[in-house]
Amino acid sequence: MNKILIIDDDTALCNLIRRSVLSENIEADFCNTGKEGLQKLNEKAYQLVILDVMMPGMDGFETLEEIRKEKNLPVLMFTSKNDSISKVRGLRAGADDYLTKPFDMEELIARILSLIRRYTRLNQEGEPAQKLVFDGLTIDLENRCVTTVNGTFDLPPKEFDVLLCCAKHQGKILTKQQLYEEVWGEEYVYDDSNIMAIISRLRRKLEINPKNPNYIQTVKGIGYRFNREV
Repeated sequence: MNKILIIDDDTALCNLIRRSVLSENIEADFCNTGKEGLQKLNEKAYQLVILDVMMPGMDGFETLEEIRKEKNLPVLMFTSKNDSISKVRGLRAGADDYLTKPFDMEELIARILSLIRRYTRLNQEGEPAQKLVFDGLTIDLENRCVTTVNGTFDLPPKEFDVLLCCAKHQGKILTKQQLYEEVWGEEYVYDDSNIMAIISRLRRKLEINPKNPNYIQTVKGIGYRFNREV
């Protein structure tokens, strides 16, 4: 059974989430401070952390920084409505996804399941996958080519690298800074036009309808996300 850890000072909400995820065969522990959360992470193995930004003492950002020093498990952050600064700050610090309060419980559960599936798939034992297979799209890592309904073809190096970066982080929102630093391997400089041009070219090559992309989707004001549903 999968286990998640909820770190939030709202005990009533924690209990509600714990009861809700049980129907998906997921156990949940919770605590009300970042310090307690870090202690629990050292005591047990979890597949996901739900982390609130606003907490007394050590806030969510500080807690996330400590988690990322040793753990690579997915972290979903709760932010306040319309707080885009917190969203971007959390994503840059290593959060995998965010949800604004108040939220729909069904959406939360869907995001939890998606993050756990991705984490489990990317952390399986054995040889690393040579192909990433999605609905209508196959990415061949060894031969650095892609297959769609239009056939198999090569991509220019940076286009392939951007696509692969997004696909490996399926379901996770990547800021332009994160995408740039992972693909280019250097400190981010303002190069949004280059990234946007590459994404645009990829959509024209991969999508049936580039204006309504099925794979790399834009998250307005933040960055991009490879569709968790494909």
